[in-house]
Amino acid sequence: MRYKENWPSVQARYREYWARENHDRPLLAITAPKDGPQAGKPAAISHATLKERWFDTDDLLEQVNSRFQNTYLGAEALPVYSPNLGPDVFAAFYGVELAYGEDTSWSRYREIDFDVYADLVLDTDNAYYRKIAEMTRAAAQDGRDKYLVGVTDIHPGADALVSLRGPEQLCLDTIERPEAVKRAVMGLFEGFKTVFDNLARITTRYQAGTTNWMGVWHPARWYVTSCDFAALISNAMFNELVLEELLAELDFLDASIFHLDGPDALRHLDTLLSIDNLKGIQWVYGAGKPTAAHWIGVLQRIQKAGKMIHVHIVPEDLDCLLENLAPEGVLYALQAASQEEADALIRKASAYRKKLF
Repeated sequence: MRYKENWPSVQARYREYWARENHDRPLLAITAPKDGPQAGKPAAISHATLKERWFDTDDLLEQVNSRFQNTYLGAEALPVYSPNLGPDVFAAFYGVELAYGEDTSWSRYREIDFDVYADLVLDTDNAYYRKIAEMTRAAAQDGRDKYLVGVTDIHPGADALVSLRGPEQLCLDTIERPEAVKRAVMGLFEGFKTVFDNLARITTRYQAGTTNWMGVWHPARWYVTSCDFAALISNAMFNELVLEELLAELDFLDASIFHLDGPDALRHLDTLLSIDNLKGIQWVYGAGKPTAAHWIGVLQRIQKAGKMIHVHIVPEDLDCLLENLAPEGVLYALQAASQEEADALIRKASAYRKKLF
């Protein structure tokens, strides 16, 4: 693969990661600016609107190639591009419009003119779905033997309902209309299956295995499971309204890592750790919070439950993490200031001699 020349050996490392058999060191998805002169960047294109810029597939692919040409992908870091129209795009397939900013988009749920609980219909012919499919196809063709293409950021279940109802109204719905919420969550799961299957079918024509925004590769069908709405509800309500759909997603996929977002979501950790076919947890401590080394207790709970770990760290965290966590089934994602620093961090992890945990 052009942007990852040792791809066969890295594939083997990811197989070890999923099996928790990487006994020598944790996986490191470490990136840095590449040494030497930077490759030319695409000429800036003037777009009439931000939405037009987000929808410009050709320009996006030029930027993707430029980024990979200028980025050092150390150890197990992968060249992954996941077509992206924002975190609410799955809800857009059901009829909500999206507003676009410089770096993200959001749903305009206040403008919905239909009954979400009565009229949830996946529309694979709407502009958002057709654009995501087109972007995925174009990227998969362009990326063949150069980089990996992931399935777009899909948020089904309760998170999709947040995009359709708004967080405040959905909180009220969980109290006033819990059965309607449960039915809608499971109905959205059916849509998730269709969308994932269709997009994964496109990517796997051009590459082996699957990936997504997390940047992790699996030889079969894997996807991130998540429920950011969980931070707003009790564990009892999570078990009543969210868990059934999560278990259905896990049964549908070959493998999954759950994206656990923020300290307020930790109340659900024991429930997640009790799920046999959930492979791992991505712990996201949140912007403005202490970095990964502060959360050793959380990470040790995950590891003691026999789950994989994915966590973003800063270089200063590495010594503490190497000292307190076994390497098996652990991946640290981080950025280094230079290729030299990245290589030094890789050497540090490689030289570490595993303790008896």
